[in-house]
Amino acid sequence: MKVYKPEWHCTFSVNESAEESASWKERIAWFMRDVADRLDGSGRTIKIDCDVTPKVSRQDVDSCLGKGFEVTQSLLMQLAHQAACEDVMRDAKAELYEEDVQH
Repeated sequence: MKVYKPEWHCTFSVNESAEESASWKERIAWFMRDVADRLDGSGRTIKIDCDVTPKVSRQDVDSCLGKGFEVTQSLLMQLAHQAACEDVMRDAKAELYEEDVQH
C-alpha cells in the first residue's frame, strides 16, 4: 500500500524598509515608498512577500491578508481603548499613579 504524504511550504515576510543585502533596484523602490509616505503625511508602507507551494490563488492570499488586517485593527482598537481608560484613571485618580512618577 502506498502512503501519501502531503507536502507544502509557505514563507511570509513583511518589510518596512530595504534589507541590508538589497539590490540597488530594491533600494530605489524603498526610497520612492518613503517619499510617497512623506507626501501622504500619514500611513505606513509595508511590503509583503508570500510564497506558497503548492500555489494558492491570489484571491485566497488577499482574503487571508484582509482577515489578518481585521484582527490587527481589532487589537489596535483594544489597545487604544485601554490607553484611553488609563488616561482617564490617571486624571481622575492621580494618587494611584504617584509611584509611577517617583520611579
